[in-house]
Amino acid sequence: MNPVGRRFVLALVAAVGAALLAACGVKASTRSLPAPQRYRYGDDPSQFADLYLPPEDRRVRDAVVIIHGGYWRSTYGAELGEPLALDLVHRGYACWNLEYRRAGDGGGWPATFDDISAGIDHLAVAAREHGLDFTSITALGHSAGGHLAVWAAGRSGLPAGTPGSGPPTVPLTAVISQAGVLNLREARELGLGDQAVENLLGTPGDTDRYALADPMTAIPLDVPVYAVHGEEDATVPPSQSESYVEAATAAGATAQFVRVPGDHFDVITPGSSAWERIVELIDRAALAPNPGRL
Repeated sequence: MNPVGRRFVLALVAAVGAALLAACGVKASTRSLPAPQRYRYGDDPSQFADLYLPPEDRRVRDAVVIIHGGYWRSTYGAELGEPLALDLVHRGYACWNLEYRRAGDGGGWPATFDDISAGIDHLAVAAREHGLDFTSITALGHSAGGHLAVWAAGRSGLPAGTPGSGPPTVPLTAVISQAGVLNLREARELGLGDQAVENLLGTPGDTDRYALADPMTAIPLDVPVYAVHGEEDATVPPSQSESYVEAATAAGATAQFVRVPGDHFDVITPGSSAWERIVELIDRAALAPNPGRL
């Protein structure tokens, strides 16, 4: 599919998601719902996150960091996460809808990875400002965003001086990958997304760079990873989730492959059965305590 076609499909998915939310009585314009607040974690126009909070009369359950996909390209943006945030905020979650520099707009290696790290950590600023004390923080990432979410959960194990290394200010307690690109070696060999992995990381001659960016080389993680994949996904093959979970569980990590009905976009469409399964996993992940607490 060409870039124009992809933009149309993803815009349609966002519109369908918004329509389903409206049909269920979940509306962005609901007066009781505070308007999302934008926080900037850098000077680039793409370095921001929007904080969604539940209605003032409802207790905040915990936090969900939403990382959109789009094969790491600048064609796609944080608007893809808006329907998810609007659904989850009405379920009591605080949502941090994260934007970042993408390939073609100042991103790629190392900028995209620096942004994911800094963007997640900046949630601490918003939490202090609103007096929020999260007991769990779940990363929810779709497609390339699933890759970035799982990668971010392994930041503490990265070598010093590399993008994202060092103790995170905001430690993730669980990751839910929605059709995530979790096996970069396989993704490159398959040429997924018109060679999207090479577009992100450059030529594969830099083996260190590829190893640092690949979730497969960070196994095992010390947080649970739920890899959700649609049975009819023709954009990112389910083997991306299956191979990650197989390797993670073999290494003693907590990981689960969750097969759901639908295609690549059903997992980000509120109202679908795939989305309801993801919400169940978010609820389960919220029970995992955060030792770092904000």
